[in-house]
Amino acid sequence: MREKIIRFMQGRHGVDQFAKFTMGAALVCLVLSVLFRIRMVTLILDYTGLVLLGYTYFRVFSRNLQRRREENQKYLQKTDKIRTRLTREKRMMEQRKDYHIYKCPECQQKIRIPRGKGKIEISCPKCGKKFIKRS
Repeated sequence: MREKIIRFMQGRHGVDQFAKFTMGAALVCLVLSVLFRIRMVTLILDYTGLVLLGYTYFRVFSRNLQRRREENQKYLQKTDKIRTRLTREKRMMEQRKDYHIYKCPECQQKIRIPRGKGKIEISCPKCGKKFIKRS
């Protein structure tokens, strides 16, 4: 069975970041349509979810690889700032258990100090301002 699926998908585009986004948006629309009680809103969300789901499958099974890559590149370019910021915030949250992160009162530069050092004097690497914090 697995070989049949692999043979079927040869030459087809497959799942990329844009397909994942449209599938997620379709899922959100369909879940929201279940939660709303207003008939018109439910109808709009149902149709929007089904159209997005159909478009996702169209993209996944498409043989026009060049066109699908271009669509994915446009999506990645438009969402680059958001994805970069989310990645940065995720990395900061992972570091919070091992480090205190302070901002310099002068230039707002973020400074990472290991936890458990007690009361320390911090010198900003950007502007040179010294300030005292407890880590």
